[in-house]
This record gives sequence, C-alpha cells and structure tokens, in this order.
Amino acid sequence: MKKHDVVVIGGGAAGLMCAIEAGKRGRDVLVVDHAKKPCEKIRISGGGRCNFTNVHTSFKQFLSENPRFAISPLKRYSQHDFISRVKKQGIAFHEKTLGQLFCDESSQQIIDMLLDDMRAAGGRLRMRAEVSHIAKMDNQFHLTIDGEHMRADQVVIATGGKSIPKMGATGFGYEVAKHFGLDLVETRPALVPLTFDQSMLETMKELSGISVDDAVVKHGKKTKFSEAMLFTHRGLSGPSILQISSFWREGDEIEIAMLPEMDVFSSLKQARQENGKQEIQTCLAQWLPKKLVAFVLAQSGVQGRLADLGDKKLTLVADQINAWRIKPTGSEGYRTAEVTLGGVSTDELDNKTMEAKKVPGLYFVGEVVDMTGWLGGYNFQWAWSSGWVAGNSV
Repeated sequence: MKKHDVVVIGGGAAGLMCAIEAGKRGRDVLVVDHAKKPCEKIRISGGGRCNFTNVHTSFKQFLSENPRFAISPLKRYSQHDFISRVKKQGIAFHEKTLGQLFCDESSQQIIDMLLDDMRAAGGRLRMRAEVSHIAKMDNQFHLTIDGEHMRADQVVIATGGKSIPKMGATGFGYEVAKHFGLDLVETRPALVPLTFDQSMLETMKELSGISVDDAVVKHGKKTKFSEAMLFTHRGLSGPSILQISSFWREGDEIEIAMLPEMDVFSSLKQARQENGKQEIQTCLAQWLPKKLVAFVLAQSGVQGRLADLGDKKLTLVADQINAWRIKPTGSEGYRTAEVTLGGVSTDELDNKTMEAKKVPGLYFVGEVVDMTGWLGGYNFQWAWSSGWVAGNSV
C-alpha cells in the first residue's frame, strides 16, 4: 500500500498552493483531481487573463457566518505576498478597476507558475483520478484512488464548490465533511446572473444585450454595488448584478439606478423649461439607449411632449430610471455561478492551520469552506491564503 505524507484532493488554486508550501517543507505530497486538466477555474477567469487578486483584500469583502475567520489567513499570506510572487515570476499584470489585478497576457501564466513551483517543491499531480473512499484508522487516512489503496498522514480537501459543473465541479468536499461529522452552512449559487418570470421577460425582450456602464444596484438599506449591468434574455447580469446576487434571496426586491450620477427629475424639468415641445423619449435618448428609453416609458406609463407632462409624471419617469424596484424570481444557478456560498462551517476549523478541530490531520481550504468573496479577485486570494496556511501546517 502506497504511503504519502500528504494527499491533497483538488488540483485548483488552493490545492496547488497547499502542495507547493508543504513540498517546500520536505513533505511527500500527492495532488489528485478527477478533471482532465488542473486549474480550469484559473484558466477561464477574467476572460482568460485571471483576476488573480485584489489590492484591497480584507475580511470585509467576504460573506460567511463568521467573516472574521479570514483575518488570520489573509494576514499571514496577503495579496501583497502573492503579488510579489507574480512579479518574481516575471508575469506582467495591470489593475483594471476597483483594485482588480489581471495578467497582461494569459491566465495560463499563473497556472504554469503554480505547476512549476509544485514540481520544484517535489509535489506530484495525478489527474483523472477518482477518490472513492476515505476513512481514518489508527491515526492515518486510508484512501481508495482509482481502485488503488493508499495511506496518508494528512489529507487536504481543496475540491471547490458546486459552481460551473461543466468543468467537473461536484459536492465531493461537502460529502467528506459530512462523513467526518462536520457541520455545513447551506450552500447556494453566488456571483450569478438573476432571472425573471416570463411576463417580466416579455416586457424586457427588446433589451437583451443592452448594457448600462455604471449602474448602482441595492439590496436592502446598506448593501449596494456600482458597476456595469447587462440585460440578458433571462434577466440581468454584469458585475453589479453578480455582486448583489450573493446577498439576494428568493422573494427579495432589488433597486437599480441606471443614471446614478444624474438628478433625472431636475434634468427633465430643465429640459421642459428650455424646450417644452420636445418629446420625452427624445430627451431621454441623450442619456440612455433608445430601446431602454422605450422600456422606461412603458413601465412608467408616460408619453408625450415635455410641456404636457407635470412634475408627478416626470417623477414617475425619474424613479423608473434611478429607483427601479424589481423582484427577481431566481438565478441562473450553479451552471453559471462563479462561486458557491456556504460550505464547511468555520466553527469546525482552526484558522491558524485550516485543520478540522474534530478530525486531526484533515484540512479544508478554498471555496469548499464557508468563506465567499466579492467579485474582483477576492476568492482567488482566499484560495492562496487558505492554501498557504494549510501547506505550512500539514
């Protein structure tokens, strides 16, 4: 029976980071993954250029039952540490918006860096490998991998969440946690487009493909994001919608401002005073796409020349633009979700090591843990940080 010091299940960002650090410490490390290629989420992220971290990363950009759990891992291996690693590798990168860092060329550069570092540290990677059994006996873990029995002193679960199943995402990590008696926080898709019922979609059918550059989307009184928004044939997408989707729940309403920097009511009043003969749709077309103007006016029930429209009707139009309240009926689900909310409860883990308190030698890192970042590189930084912490503990 083969024996390894550490078996890492999951060949993504967190898993490879853990394997690299453990290998540097002289540990015999095997990484196994059921996919054909490692790091598929890295490959497709950021439009193929990998939004590998965010300069503003702190625990405040994470959703969890206990977001403060992330403080120690994020401090011990910060965004600045990973940026230094990327610089040392000679990978050119740039800041896009809101602190998001992207490779100038390709996400493959980050993948190659991780794989090279893992091999240099003595780690081995085995792809297309199915783990069918895992148990702990006599202070060692016994695993069955493609029918082969192995032993390991430590096992690290870095299998990610359920998002993007076409890349092989499964709930394997959650099943392992349940098998060993660990509590889970309910999982759900996050950073995902929101959808509407058929009647609402019928009114929006002409808007598919139209984008708003800087929409402010609110959920409740405190949560809001200001980024681009996109109308789709299923509902709404774009960065501002993906961000708010992590907070939204079925039955909740969201509020959207499509011209947040403008006092639309005052602008319409001024236009009425200066050119009352102008049709309201002509006036609005200065600021919004024509099809979106038609939708706004249909929803507000206002048409005609500005001179014929009183303040009450102008307010209806202004509110439809900058205080548009709408209730999504759902999301596109794990199929397109960038991450999974929830996961292994942080109460079950030691944030200095990422080890399960109840099961010595068993570790959970990355997306499988109940720690979900905003859009913009935060989830990768959690992968680097949690993987690094575990790699320096196993």
